[in-house]
Amino acid sequence: MHIITLKKGREASIERKHPWVFSGAIKKIDGKPEDGDVVEVQNFKAETLGVGHYQNGSIMVRLCQFSQGELDQEFWNNKISNAYDYRKTWVFPFNGQTNCYRLVHGEGDGLPGLVIDIYGKTAVVQCHSIGMHIQRDLIAKALKHSIASLENIFCKSQSSLPNAYSLDHDDEFLLGDATYEIVEEYGHQFFVDWQLGQKTGFFLDQRENRKLLAKFAPGKSVLNTFCYSGGFSVYALKAGATKVLSVDISEKAIDWTDKNVGLLDSYPGEHKSSVENVMEFFKTHEDSYDIVIVDPPAFAKNIKKKHQAVQGYKRLNAMAFKKVNTGGLLFTYSCSQVIDDKLFYNTIVAAAHEAGRNVRLVERMTQPADHPVNLYHPEGSYLKGLVLQVE
Repeated sequence: MHIITLKKGREASIERKHPWVFSGAIKKIDGKPEDGDVVEVQNFKAETLGVGHYQNGSIMVRLCQFSQGELDQEFWNNKISNAYDYRKTWVFPFNGQTNCYRLVHGEGDGLPGLVIDIYGKTAVVQCHSIGMHIQRDLIAKALKHSIASLENIFCKSQSSLPNAYSLDHDDEFLLGDATYEIVEEYGHQFFVDWQLGQKTGFFLDQRENRKLLAKFAPGKSVLNTFCYSGGFSVYALKAGATKVLSVDISEKAIDWTDKNVGLLDSYPGEHKSSVENVMEFFKTHEDSYDIVIVDPPAFAKNIKKKHQAVQGYKRLNAMAFKKVNTGGLLFTYSCSQVIDDKLFYNTIVAAAHEAGRNVRLVERMTQPADHPVNLYHPEGSYLKGLVLQVE
């Protein structure tokens, strides 16, 4: 195992159990580790701080444990079992109406660079680091060790890994060969395509927020923008919305939305869908709605795009405010990690002012319990949402 030694004074964050080792903190590297290798990190006194995956970049090591040890099958069995036990205790009381959830949420479960979502009898593994991808077979065995009922394990990492590496590694089945599944979330059915869909196939992090929308939707007209596969639309229709319009720039997303709406046994309202750029839609359509949902993709993937993202959120939400009927609601979100709660809130305030609307804050929203935030890694808190009543 290669040894990475930190500069004097740069061990403090690791001692506070933050799992990232930045390149600027490193004094020397023993040998020439390759991307994905397991390495040991030491302080300037040659005392072990932890073990993790090496990858050349600004974050050079992602620590998986803060002690000596091997990332072997026993390690993986323990980690996956721990994540599963947490969810059985704190996440699973869904009254038998939900069979899809996040099993591993990166740093929140002590496994930086790894996401695992469960869809019924399928686990979708997404590796955001080369080290995690190299250990995918050990991860798959650990999954079967903890959840014997799994019939499919799909590794979807190509879009998450560096281009030079992903060119030689396709997405692959580690068990089974199912390409989709119809899952249940609080009694709502959804078609999930993990091969062609975004991320792992479905946005599980909006589960509780979709449930919240259902409280307000009866008898209301709803506009769902950036709808992806129509999660909010399905909840609104089943709850009794009179009219729902789903808008997304992706034709495939609209196909999934229509398919998911079609899984509803019945609903009293009307549903329409449209393949359009949301910003252009706001400019060219005059109708207003009782509830407007704005759930865009991340506008900022890194700190360099932060200012640009803030301007984008402001323009988008200023237009959205104008589409809300007097007394109606705006559900607005940001999943950009570099946009913190305060900045997002202030951006929405600026958007409301630009739109000339008086607004009440009804509720704040965030990611659910199966997307936990490690107390020592606040960067893991990424999803922010506001429910706003618009006068």
